[in-house]
Amino acid sequence: MTITERIFYLIKARGMSQNSFGKAAGIAPSTISDWKRKGHTPSADKIVDICKALDVTPEQLLTGKDIDENYIEPTVDYVARKQDEELLIEINSLKKDQKKRLKAYVKALKQLEELEDI
Repeated sequence: MTITERIFYLIKARGMSQNSFGKAAGIAPSTISDWKRKGHTPSADKIVDICKALDVTPEQLLTGKDIDENYIEPTVDYVARKQDEELLIEINSLKKDQKKRLKAYVKALKQLEELEDI
């Protein structure tokens, strides 16, 4: 669900009209209409007002936590240090085939290291 979809979902779930939501959030009806008709996303400076009007946190509105039924809590598999940043940037700039090759090299290096430990 997008942020805009969440807003309209919450307006409906709260039993609000778009007009009452607009008044509570201090947002013009034409702006709300643009969100719905044109698929526009609210500007960042309106997020806090929207959250107050809908009684949700910015995290909930932006991520879908406790709103989207398919929400999956993100997990952290690693912690990158500042010194890793340059390497990560280089890896992310590689093409798909190059990344596959790099993964194969890393796997081969690990196997060599295991053999050396024997």
